Amino acid sequence: MLKAGVIALACAGFFATCGYAQAQDGAASEQTPALVRSPILTIDPNTLFSNSIYGQRVQADLNLRAEELNAENRRIEQALVAEEQSLTERRPTMDPAAFRAEAEAFDEKVQAIRRARDVKEAELEQLLESERAAFNARVLPILGDIMLERGAVVVLDSRSVYIRAGVIEITDDAIRMTDERLGDGTQTDITAQPNPADPAQTPGQSDQIER
Repeated sequence: MLKAGVIALACAGFFATCGYAQAQDGAASEQTPALVRSPILTIDPNTLFSNSIYGQRVQADLNLRAEELNAENRRIEQALVAEEQSLTERRPTMDPAAFRAEAEAFDEKVQAIRRARDVKEAELEQLLESERAAFNARVLPILGDIMLERGAVVVLDSRSVYIRAGVIEITDDAIRMTDERLGDGTQTDITAQPNPADPAQTPGQSDQIER
């Protein structure tokens, strides 16, 4: 109970401090939300990717590839069903040994096609992973800029944080800056150059930003 009380008091003090900072800034400008400085920030990586223009373009491309693969699978399935039906209809007139050989060849063909389908599906999954990795690498300097702006030393995955003040959540800001700088990700240049003081660009410190 004592430990819970200490935690509650600590949280209350933090929230009160944030509220005081917002009130002070609000007195200067009611139109501009207070920019809370905090050593700890949180972000939802999945939301950042899926709600950004970049991530939506990647997902649309992958969905198109998946639809094409599914259409190809349906065509192959229809062809195999027709071949199997033909073999079944011819069975009464075929020599048993010939039928057995043809049936085994058909089964091997089906297994080979299934393995090829599995490979193509795995390639789609690997493509998504590589696209996510590329996105994370390109968005890291943007998160570093937000860290500098907020005076933060770490960005945590908000999905694994038990309780937090909403003012330290930067997902929406990160989406906005990512859209502004990277667009749909097909551009080769980023409008803002990496900041040499960016902790994400400092050797040995890039792992401090939760990806």
